[in-house]
Amino acid sequence: MARRRQRRRKNSRVGILAISFMVLALFAVIAYKGEELKIKNEDYIAKEASLVAQIQAEQERTKELQEYSKYVKTKKYIEEVAREKLGLIYEDEIIFKAK
Repeated sequence: MARRRQRRRKNSRVGILAISFMVLALFAVIAYKGEELKIKNEDYIAKEASLVAQIQAEQERTKELQEYSKYVKTKKYIEEVAREKLGLIYEDEIIFKAK
């Protein structure tokens, strides 16, 4: 009977050590993967900030293009293009040229 108790104690110690080792190994894996996830999260946060900045820039550009589109439809723009690119003038307009 004494041998059985010793054997049981030995087996229970080995079992406890095995379980402890498994728990420590599991903890190590979880800690390692947690650090990887933190790094990925930081990368995603940086990427999100970059994309938000791009979205804002594109929204501003869209506003500028809409304003330019409205300006292109005005009489003032048409006159500017006619004068600069086509060299047109009004009939009663006098042009002075510098020597």
